[in-house]
Amino acid sequence: MNRILIPSQIFRIFALVLRTNGNMKIIRTLCFFFAGCLITVACRDYFPKPNGYFRFELPVNSYYSDDFKNCIFDLSKEATMTETATESFNIVYPKWNATIYCSLFPLKQSSLENLTEESLYFVERQAFQSVRTKQFDNPEAQVYALIFHIQGNTPSPTQFLLTDSIHSFLRGALYFEDNINRDSIAPVLDYINTDIQHFIENFRWKR
Repeated sequence: MNRILIPSQIFRIFALVLRTNGNMKIIRTLCFFFAGCLITVACRDYFPKPNGYFRFELPVNSYYSDDFKNCIFDLSKEATMTETATESFNIVYPKWNATIYCSLFPLKQSSLENLTEESLYFVERQAFQSVRTKQFDNPEAQVYALIFHIQGNTPSPTQFLLTDSIHSFLRGALYFEDNINRDSIAPVLDYINTDIQHFIENFRWKR
């Protein structure tokens, strides 16, 4: 593989030669050589090759109704729900190897404040850069939520919490199972974020 010298490298080598006590003829020859290299590099058009990413063919967001315990919600037709424990379930996107891990807590066993602090701690563990927070309130349905959009190449770019502030608390975290580059999964992330927004806006409690 040919190595291309950039002008700063040429000038460093040129300065090193001038500091030596070599033969003046050799130095003059090197001067002409390096000057030619500099002209060649300066005149050469160099365009860095852009990074290539997979192209995702994304369907239109569409939904079906489902439920878990005392929760009623809409899920994407690109996802399936699996119950993993008594108080938890997963929303799995097999096509994109992504999962939203959801845990449901009764507030009579844990305080709202403690669960909120614990959720914020999980967000902070992923937050290598900034976090954008979005609030959603629907007093009529007793649904109060926060969505956290975590910037940077984190395996969990979106997390959320949802509660009625009296009986139940739901926590969700989107994870991509593979090592991700934020730019490469941006279309899929936007797609799933739309689903999360829809999930929260149409969420209802069974009474």
